[in-house]
Amino acid sequence: MRVLLFTGKGGVGKTTTAAATALRCAELGHRTLVTSTDPAHSLADVLDHPLGGEPTPVGPLLHGQQVDARVRLEAAWSDIQGYLSSLLRWAGVAAIEAEELSLLPGLDELFALSDLVHQADEFDVVVVDCAPTAETLRLLSLPEALSWWIERLFPIGRQVTTLVAPIVRQVSAIPIADQPVFDAVTRLAEHLAGVRRLLADREVTSVRLVVNPERVVVAEARRTFTYLALFGYDVDVVVANRVLPTALEDPWFDEWRRVQADQLSRIDEGFAPVPVLRVPLAGGEPVGIDRLRTLATELYGSRDPTERFHHGEVLSLRRDGERFVLGLALPMAARSEVGLVRRGDELFVTVGPYRRVVLLPDALHNRRVVDAVVRGGRLEVVFADA
Repeated sequence: MRVLLFTGKGGVGKTTTAAATALRCAELGHRTLVTSTDPAHSLADVLDHPLGGEPTPVGPLLHGQQVDARVRLEAAWSDIQGYLSSLLRWAGVAAIEAEELSLLPGLDELFALSDLVHQADEFDVVVVDCAPTAETLRLLSLPEALSWWIERLFPIGRQVTTLVAPIVRQVSAIPIADQPVFDAVTRLAEHLAGVRRLLADREVTSVRLVVNPERVVVAEARRTFTYLALFGYDVDVVVANRVLPTALEDPWFDEWRRVQADQLSRIDEGFAPVPVLRVPLAGGEPVGIDRLRTLATELYGSRDPTERFHHGEVLSLRRDGERFVLGLALPMAARSEVGLVRRGDELFVTVGPYRRVVLLPDALHNRRVVDAVVRGGRLEVVFADA
């Protein structure tokens, strides 16, 4: 099965690209679901078909869905939120503010993907129309970040609560987490682990970046490409959308064509060796099955969208004499942007505002970091004997 995540800066055409891809997959015989996690849903408009919060038949072998992230969030977070709200109210925070503060930023986007694990068993292909890039990066980094905290704090908190709760209840009115809260945290941890495993499986999941040949859009896409690699996600295609067709000879477009040619060169060079698929600017709005079918033909030709268009390595470990070299793909990252901290058996890698925790393999636990370089789009960390 395949999971294809489409993301890009708002307005670049990722929804139409995702819908066209799903339509092509279904017409090639794959049981396909196209689902939107973008809070500003437009998938139903593009398909010209009403969609709900559950998979809705759109055509032969094709289903569509617009996820109500709020409903998913309430189902998975309500017990934990109730405890956090009571704790904040005990601390003097007003009821409304406590309700808002008990919701961690980004959780709604995360739970918008909560169906993916079982949908992967029900469909051959799941195409996800993600939110714009900033929200997508937060969404994709949350399973790893929250799992890290839950794995470390949850066992300690449960033990402490079990030991001191009877005493605390006698001397204080502070709310103490009960069994339903801990059960909810356990379910959350298991859910996050399942989502993370699915998204990080490079044989199953690919991210596809949609860009327009415009300076600001390309700059954001280049940063997104680096951050996705930081979290181990595989980008196998870049879609350059709304390219001026060569047949358009009106001199009014000359300057626009020159700017696009410059940005297309930057896209080809900057994302290499990931293939760049170009889609010409459409003469009309790509809405409805017929226009989406035309868009899919322009995008993929005769190729099956489910194939992996690029095979690359994100994380590697090799031996160099008496030393080991851990490699992490950070395409287009500058040395000045990268931060590196070693704590025990974990390596904290920071690029700009994003951080990834890399769990070191057993072979490196008793070795120390002696060097780190960024070259050729990769971070290489050298480990020697302790």
